[in-house]
This record gives sequence, structure tokens and C-alpha cells, in this order.
Amino acid sequence: MTTLTSGARRAACATCLRAQAACICQWIAPVAHRVDVLILQHPMEVTNAKGSARLLHLSLPGSRLIVGEAFAPENLQPLLAGKHNVLLYPDTPADQSLGIAPPPALEPDWLRQPESLRLVVLDGTWRKSRKMLYLNPPLQRLPRLPLRDTPASHYLIRKAHAADQLSTLEASVYALAQLENDAPRFQPLIAAFDGFVAQQLAYVAPQKS
Repeated sequence: MTTLTSGARRAACATCLRAQAACICQWIAPVAHRVDVLILQHPMEVTNAKGSARLLHLSLPGSRLIVGEAFAPENLQPLLAGKHNVLLYPDTPADQSLGIAPPPALEPDWLRQPESLRLVVLDGTWRKSRKMLYLNPPLQRLPRLPLRDTPASHYLIRKAHAADQLSTLEASVYALAQLENDAPRFQPLIAAFDGFVAQQLAYVAPQKS
């Protein structure tokens, strides 16, 4: 099945939403997971060819991908209902100077039942994800998950502003591996991500030659 992109009128894949010539469906790597995943994607990331969130979503059967920046509470609350929600976001002490209270601590008991958890992921640049956090108070009240001992990023197609910054896919995969205590099960997704990155680099290389 194909669709037409609105601007260029090029045939687009109906699954990954990219032009057929740049389709990434070959890198979809379905992985069973016990923790639910909610991806909140900034609108500017939807058409970003370097973005990894849709590949992540297509590879995780128990995930939802919702596009937006500021969500009405009555729309956000149903998305957060029924599970213990954990926000994949680093600790940001400077938030207190902006009037944002520190997030609650993650309950250790939650980690004993991965099926009861939902990982909430903000997909956007650092600046955009911070704005999403500030515009949505319910997200500020979620306990956060700090990642531990993550490998160096494989995200060679996007400039990182810090050595420990990861792509949305990488950070989510490492978070799931941590929450479910099962890193080998998620390794195929990292391997698929490497293929996705190599494909994007191949598009850039001719432009530099």
C-alpha cells in the first residue's frame, strides 16, 4: 500500500510514512516486551528523516505513538491510565528554579512487576522535549527513570550535545532492558537501528563526494 506525500507528490510507504525510495521497513525488528510504551512525539519530529521513534514504535507491538506538544489533561490522562507510569527523562535539578517540583521517587515495588509499568518517552530534541515537559504538568508528576551504564550512542547521523545523549530508540531500548532485566532480548532492535543509521549515512555520503 502506498500514499502520496503532500508536498512532493512522491509515493510514500503507508507503514513507515517515508518516501518509498527511503523506506525503513526492512529495519523493523518486532520484539516482545512486558512494559507498555507510550511515545509522545513532537510534531517537528514526524517528518524528520533522522528520527528513530517510528522505527521504535513499529518494532514494539505494545507501544503507542501520539503526536503533539501540549496535550489537554483530558486527553493525556486516558493515555496514562491503568499502569504505573515512568518517564524516561534525566534528572534536571534546574527545574526547581522554574517552579517545577522534583518528581516523585520511583517505587521499588513497581520494578518487580514489569507488566504493571508503562514507559513514557518524549521524542524530540533536548530543547523540544523540555518544552513538552513544561507544557504538560501531568508528565512532571511522573517518577523518572535514570539510565545506568549505557553504551556509547550508535546515532552517527545526528549531532549530540553531550557524550551520553542517545537516540529515542536507543534510550527506550536500554530503558526496557533495564526495567525488564533482559538486555539480550532487545539487542535485535539495536542491530536494526545500526542498519537504519547506515542507510541514512548512505544518503549523505554522495553529497560529500
